[in-house]
Amino acid sequence: MHVPSLISRKRDRGSLSPDEINWLVTGLTNGEIPDYQWAALAMAICLNGMSATETWALTRAMRDSGEVLDWGPPNSRPPVVDKHSTGGIGDKTSLVLAPLLAADGLWVPMISGRGLGITGGTLDKLESIPGFRINLSRPEMEAQIHSVGCFMAGQSPSFCPADRKLYALRDVTGTVPSIPLITSSIMSKKLAEGLDRLVLDVKFGSGAFMKSREDAAQLADALVAAGNLGNISIAAILSPMDEPLGTSAGNALEVRECIELMHGLGPPDLESLILDLAAALSPTPRATHAARLRDGTVWNRFKAMVAAQCPHKDPDLLGIGRTLHVAPVITDLPSPGSGILTRADAATIGQAVLALGAGRSRADDSIDPTVGIDHLRKTGTPVKAGDALCRIHARSQADAATAASTLATAFSIA
Repeated sequence: MHVPSLISRKRDRGSLSPDEINWLVTGLTNGEIPDYQWAALAMAICLNGMSATETWALTRAMRDSGEVLDWGPPNSRPPVVDKHSTGGIGDKTSLVLAPLLAADGLWVPMISGRGLGITGGTLDKLESIPGFRINLSRPEMEAQIHSVGCFMAGQSPSFCPADRKLYALRDVTGTVPSIPLITSSIMSKKLAEGLDRLVLDVKFGSGAFMKSREDAAQLADALVAAGNLGNISIAAILSPMDEPLGTSAGNALEVRECIELMHGLGPPDLESLILDLAAALSPTPRATHAARLRDGTVWNRFKAMVAAQCPHKDPDLLGIGRTLHVAPVITDLPSPGSGILTRADAATIGQAVLALGAGRSRADDSIDPTVGIDHLRKTGTPVKAGDALCRIHARSQADAATAASTLATAFSIA
């Protein structure tokens, strides 16, 4: 096969066969096809799209580019389930959902990612827990699934290596916003987990990748189609991201909020979404799941997961929010007036949290687990002049002042 000819065909809005796509992905994985040729192909796909057949062929080839987890025959084990979120500000559902589903008797092999830009990453949140190991071997994954029912780990080099290479190219060539490429990236990794069931949390709004509900629905349809072709039970939930989820954004602050939720004290919007996601994967009544969030069942399962992944340390979970991860400067953002809070813009809040040091502008940036915002007022609530709209956690007074200036533009009061 001739790579320039295949690139030209996609440039001219033609189609690639499954065999051609398999050959291209193999060449990407083993290095026989140069990055610059795949970058050109990615741009052609970004501009002209792919058919459902092409998208599935790309997804399957990327899944099969590395290790695919196998948990044994379905009749010999519990159902294997997971969820994927397209990302948002304060989106911390995975930390609670995984132990909730494990407590329901399901197996949850959750392979997660890091944050980039204003969207936080599950792995970054978990690493604010001292000693938490995200790099698990295959035997460790299997042992923990059997003993705890869930694990939360990072992507190993042998897991979907084609996706790792292609995403790195997309990130630096302006080809991230492509539904076929997004679909193949997400679904190749989820199908490689060996799942029986998957729920997708596809977000839309100012703090999401998809700004409109219509665009989110289009992405959800493409993801569901790939899941159906991959022979897994799949559902999609569209959820708004015009304001942050919950009342905190920032790594240790979000872990603390999840701990509060697992003690029955979490914010209603976060709990409601977690229960919606659980309902899409489990036939257990919603009220039962809600009760387990309050009676210690989920908290105990979460502690077991953390203990299994912190084998050389005693994880100080409660200390994360009390003394362990406390920013040097903590200050309120006062409301400039009285009325009803009508806007708490997720994108602006995400930018402020990123600037504080809670996220990355580049993949190799370090993050500060202590910084961010919490005690966020939710839209629709009444406020008086001087009331705190949120609380800022910063490394310095100067950082706090800069964040306050940005955050002041995020809120509207009528």
